[in-house]
Amino acid sequence: MVLSEQPGQFNPEEWVIDDNGKMALSIRIQGDRIFHEVSPYQTVEVFDTPGNGKMLTIDRMVMCTEADEAAYHEMIVHVPMLTHPQVKDVLVIGAGDGGTIRELVRHQEIERITMVEIDEAVVRASKQFLPTISSALEHSKLNLLIDDGINFVKNAADSSYDLVIIDSSDPVGPSEGLFTKSFYQDVYRCLRPGGVVTVQSESPIFHRNAFIDLNKCLKEVFGIESVHCYLVFIPMYPTGMWSLTYCSKAGPDPVNNLDVSKAEKIIREQDLRYYNADIHKAAFALPNFIQKMI
Repeated sequence: MVLSEQPGQFNPEEWVIDDNGKMALSIRIQGDRIFHEVSPYQTVEVFDTPGNGKMLTIDRMVMCTEADEAAYHEMIVHVPMLTHPQVKDVLVIGAGDGGTIRELVRHQEIERITMVEIDEAVVRASKQFLPTISSALEHSKLNLLIDDGINFVKNAADSSYDLVIIDSSDPVGPSEGLFTKSFYQDVYRCLRPGGVVTVQSESPIFHRNAFIDLNKCLKEVFGIESVHCYLVFIPMYPTGMWSLTYCSKAGPDPVNNLDVSKAEKIIREQDLRYYNADIHKAAFALPNFIQKMI
């Protein structure tokens, strides 16, 4: 594939377009696809882009780019890790690109990480073509299982984990079941008392109905006072505004229990790109229109 050198000339074959039928995000690609595989679950692809490095897509929905993936991965991990005082056992559902695991292993107090990813093709593509993101997928603390996360949680023992991270793609295909009340009831059951869950909870603008429905579902399971939406800004996701949701099982408050000294230490030692203590606190300050939505 040869890109046009004339600025402003649009060739649909040179773009990945992530749309919801009403609006779209378009990201220009360069050269041929680096990776393409139709797995039993979805179409997994990796592209090179002119300004954002390598990009992973699933069914042409953008999962991550090298340029801005740190925002998502740092916020889904360090927000719970810097509010919960004793995380030893972590369960991660999804996260096939490995970025969430990379951020988790920065925390030495974690003893065990179980990651359940349904699609081996995502893991393989990420290991081969996204090494800066997937760098911890061979870590000694990680038990990586290629399995159905919904069934895994259903069969998990009660009170098994201090932290559960639901790092899923959008609620279609194999991820659809990760947006149901029955799934989160199982997540709640396998959390230890005081445990925390963080969830990829969609864009309030681009996936308005899914965002509202998931927030309602989480409040029904965890209780209204234990569910806290927070925002992260990711240019390569549609609209740029994305939400994560923090839920606790009678556990810490995500703002009042922030360990600022610990946050400053990990920022200093790990050279984080997005997360800091001020961003942590500010992320939970929601615009009025989102407050009304939820």
